[in-house]
Amino acid sequence: MSFGPGGPPYATPPQQPSDAARSTRNRAIAIGLSAAVVAGLAVFGTYMVLETSEAKVNRSSGSSGQDDKPSGGDSADTGGAIAGLKSWDGAELGRNHSAGDVDYPMTPPVGGDHNPSWLNCDGDVYEKAVPNVNAVHSLEHGAVWVTYSTKAADADVTKLAERVRSTPFTLMSPYADQEGAITLSAWGKQVTVDSADDRRVDQFLAQYVQGPQTPEPGAPCTGGLETVPQ
Repeated sequence: MSFGPGGPPYATPPQQPSDAARSTRNRAIAIGLSAAVVAGLAVFGTYMVLETSEAKVNRSSGSSGQDDKPSGGDSADTGGAIAGLKSWDGAELGRNHSAGDVDYPMTPPVGGDHNPSWLNCDGDVYEKAVPNVNAVHSLEHGAVWVTYSTKAADADVTKLAERVRSTPFTLMSPYADQEGAITLSAWGKQVTVDSADDRRVDQFLAQYVQGPQTPEPGAPCTGGLETVPQ
């Protein structure tokens, strides 16, 4: 094999980058790394801000929930057991129609035999005492009967009257012989309170107006007696 005059062809050795090129490359790498670190820190910072904000919202929501929960004296709480509630077996209370008086074992009565005519109980407020036998018939239809004695304050009587007028299947009347100031009666259920602001007033109305104790659900509270029989 022959070679040219210049001798054998040697491979050209690779050119080493210049100092300037190396410096530029290193600077670019450093800038890239710095940018990556800054971006990572920014993402981490955003995450921490969001976590902190969410924690604050959760703490705030928890406090609000506790504040919104009705206290023991808040009348807005209409669920749960009613303190001092008296109950009778509704199935054991008579339901026969009677044209005369009926001797009831409780005052005011919460059920038993009654007059064929019921008192209107569509939020009706009676200024005079009403006959037990007609009011009990209203209870059979699912009404709540609110009664008050001379022990009740005038302001409470006024407030109760407003409450009754805005509540279908209720009636209200004075009742001189009852023991407490204010009594709420439904079929087989009764509670006595001292004030119209007692939370049990709203509890009783919420649970027993057309409640599960009603012997004749769907029966009307209108079309009965509009005035107190003399």
